[in-house]
Amino acid sequence: MVSVTKKFQVTIPKEVRKDLNIQSGDKVVFVKNNDGNWELMTVKTLAERMITDSDDVENTMSDSRPSFTAQFVK
Repeated sequence: MVSVTKKFQVTIPKEVRKDLNIQSGDKVVFVKNNDGNWELMTVKTLAERMITDSDDVENTMSDSRPSFTAQFVK
């Protein structure tokens, strides 16, 4: 269990960081899955899933690139 600070921040437990391969400085996102549950993953993992799950990788990447870049890659 973790606590949420007044600034709505949490410390990701070591075991979770290890299981999700989260390193210091990584960008992470919360994604709502098809079951309605939230998942925490790195941006790299999200990109890999988008590519794997896409029927047309090129269109998915070109359609997603502008907003993805604006939100997550700085």
